[in-house]
Amino acid sequence: MSADRSGPKRGSKPLAMAGGPPPPRPAPTPAEVRESLIPGVKYVIPVASGKGGVGKSTVSANIALALAADGARVGIMDGDVYGPSIPLILGVKDKPTPGPNGLLPVERYGIKVISMSFFLPPGEALIWRGPMLSKTIDQFLGGVEWGELDYLIVDLPPGTGDIQLSLCQKIPLTGAVIVSTPQDAALRVAERAVFMFQKLKCPILGIVENMSHFLCPSCGNREEIFGSGGCRKTGERLGIAFLGEIPLDTQIRIDSDRGRPTVIDAPESPQALAFRQIAENLVARIESQAKETARSGETRITF
Repeated sequence: MSADRSGPKRGSKPLAMAGGPPPPRPAPTPAEVRESLIPGVKYVIPVASGKGGVGKSTVSANIALALAADGARVGIMDGDVYGPSIPLILGVKDKPTPGPNGLLPVERYGIKVISMSFFLPPGEALIWRGPMLSKTIDQFLGGVEWGELDYLIVDLPPGTGDIQLSLCQKIPLTGAVIVSTPQDAALRVAERAVFMFQKLKCPILGIVENMSHFLCPSCGNREEIFGSGGCRKTGERLGIAFLGEIPLDTQIRIDSDRGRPTVIDAPESPQALAFRQIAENLVARIESQAKETARSGETRITF
């Protein structure tokens, strides 16, 4: 008897391919991306401003130190790649070192720090387009061994550019803090930052008024050089919490320039207490937001 030579007909698919190729895997959600990049970080808080020169980095550093002083595990990511100043404000002299799973951030005053300034020669300008900036955010998140953190503070560059967009698109954020001076010119630009985060579905935790007033060290007279109360009024109009105000004070500038921020150098001073009050208000806003999220049945902030 001859063997059966019928086999598959011409044009038919091999048996292994009878079902066709496997369906493509769905793209990871932002929450899944966050879990893969920074699995040990509980809250990610970008600190932003509409314009430069309002003291955003000084506020970022002192808030981070105030949170750490209350026992939290804190890291600060210097996302201002064009003008990184966090290492200067914190007096960081060391460089990150390689670890088994990425770079080990520098530790200073009990907080972990990463910044582009660690990788640039002094005085050299960074001239990058969007794709390179996006890769930097990837590296600062997933390429750094942050470990277990309660808070990761992200000091953003001024404005509403590629860094802000990349950060918001890559991972769910706990909520943004907006820093402004009380003058109208700064507040109008700060509103653009608020609208940007709202469009990107990132919650706004609150607004901080920096350089709120100046107290004369000789006579104690209060001078409202940039006006006063503008951030509180803007917050009320936009439905944003007012986190507090910080005076325009020479000592804050001196402390920052010599790498010993006010919360570290003079922890009981009125200036340091202002930063600590803002940190307390920020924690209260985060806890309130978490309760609202839990009540709505969500387990994680997503967009």
